[in-house]
Amino acid sequence: MSTHNLAVIGGDGIGPEVTASALAAMNVAADRFGFELLTTDFDLGSEAYLRTGEALPAAVAGQLRDYDAILLGAVGDPRVDPGVLERGLIVALRTLFHQSVNIRPVRLYPGVISPVTEVSSDNCDLVILRENTEGIYTGGGVMVKDGTPDAIAIQHSITTVPATSEIVEFGFRMASARRKRLTLCHKKNVLLYTGRLWQEIVDQIAERYPDVEHDYVHADAMCQHLILDPGRFDVVVTPNLFGDIISDLGAVVQGGLGVAASANFNVSGSAPSMYEPVHGSAPDIAGTGRANPTAAVLSAALCLAGLGEREAALTLEAAAASVLAEGGDKAGQQVNTADVSARIATRVAEIDVPTTSGSLMQTLASLAPQHASAGSRLSRSG
Repeated sequence: MSTHNLAVIGGDGIGPEVTASALAAMNVAADRFGFELLTTDFDLGSEAYLRTGEALPAAVAGQLRDYDAILLGAVGDPRVDPGVLERGLIVALRTLFHQSVNIRPVRLYPGVISPVTEVSSDNCDLVILRENTEGIYTGGGVMVKDGTPDAIAIQHSITTVPATSEIVEFGFRMASARRKRLTLCHKKNVLLYTGRLWQEIVDQIAERYPDVEHDYVHADAMCQHLILDPGRFDVVVTPNLFGDIISDLGAVVQGGLGVAASANFNVSGSAPSMYEPVHGSAPDIAGTGRANPTAAVLSAALCLAGLGEREAALTLEAAAASVLAEGGDKAGQQVNTADVSARIATRVAEIDVPTTSGSLMQTLASLAPQHASAGSRLSRSG
């Protein structure tokens, strides 16, 4: 029996609530498909920061490295200044553990209503891959003449061949296993140097994937095409900032942040990947039982896929989708966290394993690092 050790960061607001729902569904899948999940809770987030003054203590970071994957609920609290936890914890973990590929599925599940009238479950199933460790988010900067009328803010951006090549290669591998189409999203007409580097790398790597068609779209044009014709896209590769923006637009297209999952993926398996819903901590509804756990469950499905548990990942996704089709997240209907969680967990035990080829869960499981299905780092290091 395979054993997977998971580090769990419930975090703030609704984070612990939706994470509990995700773990409940994962444990049912583990029982059904014959593997074991061992979990360890880590006290990270706003409360820990306010108590200690540290977003990610070095000792805790060292402990997290030994786990097979990290489940993150959400972080954020009005008492903590913006950017402290986003950069000090989330961006820090992505960079420290070389989680170079942010995976954002944009799939409209049957029964979920998109605010975009022409979008349906038949034409909305794409994956946005966002470079996660470079770009303008991690390049640093400087403020000159701070606090004066002549203040100048300089924000640096970093783009390297190794990091860009890694995500583009991963994108072509994923596209080859899906609908064989890859799109580069950038602003190379204005960002001449970084845009040229990205395009050159895409063109070079494309030579090794003759079965995959590739094209290009400006980031601003992508905001239009994603709404008017999401079926145009299969796998999209893009830098950090653009990926952050268009993936949230994609979340709206697919029905809202309540169904938006993500993975911060370490392609080589040299450190754990991290999986999180993207809806944030929503402190205004924390403790009310109205948090939608679906995005956390779908992130957990990505986690199982990243661990190589293909059938479990497919089943978890199918269970969540079937509950959505019955009214788990329709406009105007108040979500009950416990009810949705229980329905998904029950469905995991009963639903048939999907056999459709080319799905994201199936593809990600096939691309999972070899260590993931072989057991835990903790077991090997012990």
